[in-house]
Amino acid sequence: MMLRILIVAAIGLIIWLGVRRIWRDWTKQFKVEDEAIHKRDLEERKRPDVITLERGKDGTFRPPDKRP
Repeated sequence: MMLRILIVAAIGLIIWLGVRRIWRDWTKQFKVEDEAIHKRDLEERKRPDVITLERGKDGTFRPPDKRP
């Protein structure tokens, strides 16, 4: 009986560690992709043909006012 409990506990531990490792690998990959997307967005903002929009009081995005 004790051997059966040890085997089930060992299998459960192996499964738990495997799921944990898969979770960490996936989250690390998603973080790398998010950083690449953020870097790409920052580079796109530097282009002269990109317009920065500001949210108005009514919630609509418009180009900022350049009035003095």
